[in-house]
Amino acid sequence: MSTRVSEATIRRQVRFYECDAAGIVHFSWFFRYMEEAEYALWRSAGVSNAPRKDLAFPRVAASFDFRHPLRYEDEFDARIQIVEIRTKTISYSCHLTLAGKVAATGTMTVACVHLEPGQPMRATPFPDAIVDRFEAVPATDSQP
Repeated sequence: MSTRVSEATIRRQVRFYECDAAGIVHFSWFFRYMEEAEYALWRSAGVSNAPRKDLAFPRVAASFDFRHPLRYEDEFDARIQIVEIRTKTISYSCHLTLAGKVAATGTMTVACVHLEPGQPMRATPFPDAIVDRFEAVPATDSQP
């Protein structure tokens, strides 16, 4: 098997419609940036986090701490790292940086749930074909 993936970084430019009336990125976009980096992480591991007929990967926790504003046309990096892999959840940390300065730090936890028509979602273990592609970074490496 190939090397397991633990992180991904995307470069992104702030678009006009992501900004609020004060000219800074609206806080809700930070979560979208984290999800874009998560998508890149999964794709780099050769798997997809798109919902399937039988499984989905909903967010069960998410947060951000804001340190420095992002503005229209700023070019920034979004780095996501896996910090914990459990049987039914994967937890990430995310750092958004602008010219080497931390703009925001976030966390997100996704669960693996089984989908069955007419039944409520229920947590289920991640399939080996997915979890075997990932590994968590050591705690000391999770800082920018």
